[in-house]
Amino acid sequence: MSTPLLWRVLTTIDRGFVGLSGRLQVTGDIPADLKGRPLLLASNHIGNLDPFVLIAACRELGVHPRFLLAGGLLDAPVMGPALRASGHLRVDRASTSVGEAYHRTVEALRRGGDPIAVYPEGKISLDPGLWPERGKTGAARLALSGRVPVIPVSQWGAHEAVYWGNTHVNGWADFKPYLVSYVRGLRRRPTFKVHFGAPVDLSDLRDGRPGDARRAHERIMRAITAGLVPLRADEPDLPKFHDPTRPTTGSSPWRPEAA
Repeated sequence: MSTPLLWRVLTTIDRGFVGLSGRLQVTGDIPADLKGRPLLLASNHIGNLDPFVLIAACRELGVHPRFLLAGGLLDAPVMGPALRASGHLRVDRASTSVGEAYHRTVEALRRGGDPIAVYPEGKISLDPGLWPERGKTGAARLALSGRVPVIPVSQWGAHEAVYWGNTHVNGWADFKPYLVSYVRGLRRRPTFKVHFGAPVDLSDLRDGRPGDARRAHERIMRAITAGLVPLRADEPDLPKFHDPTRPTTGSSPWRPEAA
């Protein structure tokens, strides 16, 4: 499956946007023999800007990831058709069509082409230390179902560019924290660190065998956390950057002292 031209254009624009917003620093790589083959990129989720940073980092490595996106984004005016034409995949967590979407994603993975990027946590971490939250086994089940390699991706720094903000944006008052924090971030130019780790070894696990999806998920999350530790070596406990809008109601079982 070739990368749609529209998505190539949009990733080029994204790279310029990320370059304007901060300094991109990419470490690690995707093995050459995995490029162009079925592949999952499993990343931690630290802020509203980190999908853009992930796209830019992947472009540095010569790949253009597709995302699993909520149906609301794919149905939005203007943006929705562009995202659909770019090859992104629909997932509606609250819908009765979740099973159908799951199988559609497995088939898309098996066809190869660009990797599919997933956030096992399902949301931006609300752990006080911004370590990955527990997450769910969806990505692990996709990997086991399709026998698809998983590359753990660890991110740090994107949380400094834009505030967590609000759950819903209904007017200027809700949008203001995003704009104000982004303008302030332009002056600081934070460093966006992205590390691509070695493929997670899931060779001894099987789809449908009791407990294996949970075991695969744990290995993926621990690999993401292991890659995150050196990225934030000078911030081992709490982030130095304080976001007053982000709740700290979450809890991470993966942080090094808890793992």
